[in-house]
Amino acid sequence: MTQQGVRWTADQVLALAPDAASRTAGSKLGAAGPWSEAGSSDEGTVWGLCRGSGSRPYQTVIDIADSTGPAYTCSCPSRKFPCKHALGLLLLWTGSDGSVPRGPAPDWAEQWIKGRRERAAEKRTTDGASGTASPGDPEAARRRAQRRAERITAGAAELEQRLADLLRGGLASAEQAGYGMWEETAARMVDAQAPGLAARVRELGAIPSSGPGWPVRLLEECALLHLLDQGWLRRERLPDDLAATVRSRVGLPGSADGPPVRDRWLVLAQYDTADTRLTTRRIWLYGAESDRTALLLSYGAAGRAPELTLPVGLAFEAEVSAYPGAGQLRAALGERFTPPAPARTRPPGLTASQAAARFGEALRADPWLDSHPVTLARVIPTPDGDTWQLADADGDFALPIASSLLSRPGLWRLAALSGGAPVTVFGECGHRGFTPLTAWPEGVGEPVSLC
Repeated sequence: MTQQGVRWTADQVLALAPDAASRTAGSKLGAAGPWSEAGSSDEGTVWGLCRGSGSRPYQTVIDIADSTGPAYTCSCPSRKFPCKHALGLLLLWTGSDGSVPRGPAPDWAEQWIKGRRERAAEKRTTDGASGTASPGDPEAARRRAQRRAERITAGAAELEQRLADLLRGGLASAEQAGYGMWEETAARMVDAQAPGLAARVRELGAIPSSGPGWPVRLLEECALLHLLDQGWLRRERLPDDLAATVRSRVGLPGSADGPPVRDRWLVLAQYDTADTRLTTRRIWLYGAESDRTALLLSYGAAGRAPELTLPVGLAFEAEVSAYPGAGQLRAALGERFTPPAPARTRPPGLTASQAAARFGEALRADPWLDSHPVTLARVIPTPDGDTWQLADADGDFALPIASSLLSRPGLWRLAALSGGAPVTVFGECGHRGFTPLTAWPEGVGEPVSLC
């Protein structure tokens, strides 16, 4: 159960927002003005009526203590999850001015809370019973897997020929051909049921004419794509872990078959990336006892945020199972035993040079890796001409901050948090630089999300 006396911070609430617009709109509703009948319970539920443009206020209820993660309902028509009203109510709840007193839930809130918990109990019973169900036809599954492997092999062989034609004709021809050539090749990889190859081909198409030095970048990416092709075509000769990584990079689905690891997991970071088809949410966890870092991936249709939401800086006890593959950190979240609650846990930090070496070690296991999660201890964000870097406070090394972050507010939040003093920063270290995701001030301060 959530202890009523222990409340989240505003940063932890705003980290749940599905996008910047929701974050801004929710912040405006974090005051008592538009709310009535707001209340909370010792069981970790919060409710309130929010005045809107219509004649009837919106009914908003949040279940913070649910072991499957924060759950929300609101009578507003928004398709965002959580909506601005849920964010505003949570922000109101984080305050200590008595705007959300403890008390019994009104009937409209109690009905939803009771119904949700009954459905959760029924689902647990159903899931337990389904474990005895008979499996599907293994022979039919084997034949389907074999047919798909044959299609991917044909696609990889065709892609090898197209890469050879490109290099034979010279890289300059890629700029003259335009993006259409790459999109047509990517479509062929989709037909071959190799979405991983298709995605990397589309990335190739964006490199020509992308700025000074693009031929070098194109050649590097072509080499990595060739390496992945060859890895697939010779997968029977690879070690099991590396073969699993190749299958994952090509786009074959896998399952989390590692043994469940029960731990108290700290939510290090959460952020979304989106394209025209899909929204992908990445959540980084750190196990306090196992000293493991794990990545949770969840997906939502284009324009809609994924349902899995975990506030940054909170910790919860749960089981996590790893996906196969050399150096793979992706995991599946299993049974959760406690709701997220504030924690003082921090992962151990590295120096800038140690972080770069850690990324190099990860590349040996997975050559197609773009970045690797690391925590930097006692670094200072420092401007360096037109760029920024994270410099060791007690050494002579620094890591450049990824250029994609230079125009985002997270960089300025990091600079403000530091104020020239050392901070602890968690992020992703890669060949494009370091991407800060979360930072802690010196001492025992609360984490600040930079996403």
